Amino acid sequence: MKFHIVTIFPEFFRGPFEHGVIQRACEAGRIEIHVHDLRTWTQDRHRTVDDRPFGGGEGMLLKAGPIFEAVEAIWPDRNPGRRVVLLSAQGRQYDQRLAREYSGLDELLLICGRYEGVDERVAEHLADDEISIGDYVLSGGELAAAVVVDSVARLIDGVLGNQTSVVDESFGELGLLDWPQYTRPAEFRGWKAPDVLLGGNHEEILKWRRNAAREKTARLRPDLLSD
Repeated sequence: MKFHIVTIFPEFFRGPFEHGVIQRACEAGRIEIHVHDLRTWTQDRHRTVDDRPFGGGEGMLLKAGPIFEAVEAIWPDRNPGRRVVLLSAQGRQYDQRLAREYSGLDELLLICGRYEGVDERVAEHLADDEISIGDYVLSGGELAAAVVVDSVARLIDGVLGNQTSVVDESFGELGLLDWPQYTRPAEFRGWKAPDVLLGGNHEEILKWRRNAAREKTARLRPDLLSD
């Protein structure tokens, strides 16, 4: 799968993608990540990508022109296997269901917003989706883009060493949070790991994990439980 990221700070991504799962996936050829400098598609000597909003107001907006030209240069043709996503605090909330949907694509192009936002014509006429990774405001879409790439890439076959990891985890097939996990020592500062996990009865362990996952979900994220 190919990821494209359009940003005014291409150097930002030198860190997030040069470690761990993402680095190994790139080296193995499971994914490709192409970072594009939006200023490549500017027409003036100052390489201007922003301007003041009509009607007044604080801050600057990313202009529509360079973004449209960037996407159209990267993808002269659009097809169902390609999706353009605008990262914005105003977008619908990103979740594991959408990550799974994106993992089935051939290519995903992420537009990183900046300043006070992006000319609305990008959302209306260019992007297939406008998404937010949470109900808070970031300085730009670069952090959000790194989150999306990581969460999608790990769902692609062969990226993780054990693909069942994406099933038995938070927001997996059951839609619950992951069950509580413990490791050695079995007793730490007087707090003990549950006896059932130490007994070796796999049927009882599975039963405990399912119940514990549901209890933890009810306590921390009751909104995930169906009525």
